[in-house]
Amino acid sequence: MSYIRKPVAHHSNLPVNALGLTERDYEGGMSTLCAGCGHDSITAALIQACWGLDIEPHKVAKMSGIGCSSKTPAYFLREAHGINAVHGRMPSIATGANAANRNLYYIGVSGDGDSLSIGFGQFAHAIRRNVNMLYLIENNGVYGLTKGQFSASADVGSRSKGGDINEQPPIDPVLTAISLGCTFVARGFSGDKEQLVPLIKAGLQHRGFAMIDVISPCVAFNNHEGSTKSYAHTRQFYHPAIHTDFIEPRAEIRAEYERGKTMPIELHDGSTIVLRKVDVDHDPTNRAAAIGYLERHREAEEIVTGLLYVEEEGRDLHAINRTATDSLVEARVHGNQQAVLEEVQTQYR
Repeated sequence: MSYIRKPVAHHSNLPVNALGLTERDYEGGMSTLCAGCGHDSITAALIQACWGLDIEPHKVAKMSGIGCSSKTPAYFLREAHGINAVHGRMPSIATGANAANRNLYYIGVSGDGDSLSIGFGQFAHAIRRNVNMLYLIENNGVYGLTKGQFSASADVGSRSKGGDINEQPPIDPVLTAISLGCTFVARGFSGDKEQLVPLIKAGLQHRGFAMIDVISPCVAFNNHEGSTKSYAHTRQFYHPAIHTDFIEPRAEIRAEYERGKTMPIELHDGSTIVLRKVDVDHDPTNRAAAIGYLERHREAEEIVTGLLYVEEEGRDLHAINRTATDSLVEARVHGNQQAVLEEVQTQYR
């Protein structure tokens, strides 16, 4: 995971929360993502949400797999615990950590490739076990680290930077999560912080698996075949000593619109998506109605955002397995076992 230390500058006029901390205290390292990447907007929303909830940074465990999205935990909550897991295997790491210490806030940051392809099975079983965590999918429809191949969430008809057209149907993480019994399902847009921050706050406070699918545009793969200024053309006719890229800085895409309304969003490559906030009368506690609602708007080529389904009375991992009230890290066992447990814990401090 790339990590460049960000200088900490405190300003006397910055507002503080109940802990006496400013939003700057919830930041992490400098981002190495492309300028204008939607993932950085999600990071900013996470910082704002954790600050607003008065969460102590050292009581958070942030986890990720592999991909552009999985770099982002380095960019928020520098005082938090964290691990960058193997590609697609973050959910099982989070499950084990939560089983050992239920007293932390768990934030899993993943991508559409990390969750819906190699990690699809792990994603499904974390939902089935109802692990108490916030699970963010930073969804851009491509594999950003390996130069923009279609991911499993790419829509039929999507055109790649090379001109290829995707003909395979997508896996919708929202419909998938609802059908698997997820107890909190929402969708947001990285450029709509007014909606995204409250969704993140609700997900952090939900007991059980809270999944938020966040549409997060990729700014890097909008050059076209045949352009003499494209990366492919440059690599063909130049022979640099090392393989590097320059990504032209792009403006962050933002949107503001009311509930029940639609908003067309033009992406950096000129394509357009249509976002729709859930209607005021949408009932997020009816699973069948939520699925039908999503399907109707999918047929209209609209991407619905907002809280889509929630089950407030769902039992989490610990309730299902009837675990002890005390966390394993705080457990007191008899005889020599106590010394062995403390020795193991010391190795991870």
